[in-house]
Amino acid sequence: MSANEHRTVLLRGGEVHSPADPFATAMVVERGHVAWVGSEGAADAFAAGVDEVVDLAGALVTPAFVDAHVHTTATGLALTGLDLSAAASLAEAADRIRAYAADRPEDRILIGHGWDAARWPERRPLTRAELDGLTGGRPLYLTRIDVHSAVVTTALLDLVPGVRALDGFHDGQRPLTGAAHHAVRAAAYAALSPRQRAEAQRTAREHAASLGIGTLHECGGPEISSEEDFTGLLDLARTEPGPRIVGYWADLDIERARALGALGAAGDLFADGSLGSHTACLHDDYADRAGTGAAHLDAAAIAAHVVGCTEAGLQAGFHAIGDAAVDAVVEGVRTAAEKLGLARIRSARHRVEHAEMVGPDAIAAFAELGLTASVQPAFDAYWGGEGGMYADRLGADRARTLNPYAALLRAGVPLAFGSDSPVTPLDPWGTVRAAAFHRTPEHRISVRAAFTAHTRGGWRAVGRDDAGTLVPGAPADYAIWRTGELVVQAPDDRVARWSTDPRSGTPGLPDLSPGGPLPVCLETVVSGQTVFVRPNE
Repeated sequence: MSANEHRTVLLRGGEVHSPADPFATAMVVERGHVAWVGSEGAADAFAAGVDEVVDLAGALVTPAFVDAHVHTTATGLALTGLDLSAAASLAEAADRIRAYAADRPEDRILIGHGWDAARWPERRPLTRAELDGLTGGRPLYLTRIDVHSAVVTTALLDLVPGVRALDGFHDGQRPLTGAAHHAVRAAAYAALSPRQRAEAQRTAREHAASLGIGTLHECGGPEISSEEDFTGLLDLARTEPGPRIVGYWADLDIERARALGALGAAGDLFADGSLGSHTACLHDDYADRAGTGAAHLDAAAIAAHVVGCTEAGLQAGFHAIGDAAVDAVVEGVRTAAEKLGLARIRSARHRVEHAEMVGPDAIAAFAELGLTASVQPAFDAYWGGEGGMYADRLGADRARTLNPYAALLRAGVPLAFGSDSPVTPLDPWGTVRAAAFHRTPEHRISVRAAFTAHTRGGWRAVGRDDAGTLVPGAPADYAIWRTGELVVQAPDDRVARWSTDPRSGTPGLPDLSPGGPLPVCLETVVSGQTVFVRPNE
């Protein structure tokens, strides 16, 4: 415990978002926990007995956000390296790659992220021959925005013997997927030095802290990163200030996950792939290409894993996006419940990551089995809508069924929000906005419900019910924000009108109407320890 965790601090003169007192303006933090929240008048009694008094000057204090699905090293590399997420065309992407390679003549390997040919007028990715010319023949690994496929140079393929015989290898214009992609990814990340990895991890944690994020759920695994990357990140988080890291290791080897220090053999344990790469597993064909994607785990394998994790006291969890993959997960978890009993399965709080194509029957099963839906609202903001990638891949009717947050909440399914960064950026208030203003109106939820999913929901997803709100006894994980007037926003105007009436006692949150400015983080505190202060504030 650091020295400043022992300090007693009184924050006053602002707005404290707390269910303990919807009109709170002050809070006391002691030994890394919230000790009291209340009114300005009552705060006078504490002022003389604390080590520090912070004048909030009208700022808003909220629980720190929890991002429930992150790839930390890849996020740091995207923040510091070759990021093509803003490239508006194939030609612009080529210019950025050429400039990046020219600026780094000493790098033995180039790693980049974020291209999305579905958004480009050319409607195709760069070919291997084009990439070879842009990089001077050096190894380059360049992931599509969903991280489920990649384009690479010939020099990188040469580092992976036998790659051309692996499933998912394409020697034409199509990106690598499946086993071929996993093999080149492993080679690319193995070429990074420990120093480069640590620098990327620090960059990602610092950036998260600057956005009011207090906890990151790292989703590692043997097909995603490496054991050294995972354990190095956990060690870094233990020894350096910053957002805490909760580690998930996506491996059917349960004992290996435990040995690495993971909370669960979970996270991106792939039941399928992604819609953008045509690898999400569907019941019916894609609208723009023959085929139903790829199933990586069947219901029997899922059931065995859930039984093993439950008996070992670890969380199980699966990446499942397509409706066939989601249904396989449900079938597997239900089989595990028949063997071990429903109560044991529910109490383990197993997780499903993404859960995009989840129909009414699956939603009911999630609720019955106690499955947490770890979801990414920014996916809808990026790819939803009539002209979006979802509609291209699935057709408009199926696309409108995706990411049904309102139906999940109505059924009682716990939601935990995240970004899947670097797939979409770390952006907590933007994530809350995306859920509240979903492109499909019937899937919208209130700002308050979305905020809860991105704070308390992330804690509940790791089995903690005592955190994620600013109430006495909770961990002092909070952020201080500069923002405009606080309001209550709900999809139903009748709810909104009553909630904004002072008699309702509903604490307000920032106005997240599309197009308006998002709150600015002034300070982030984790377990009573300040991990970010905005410069010149």
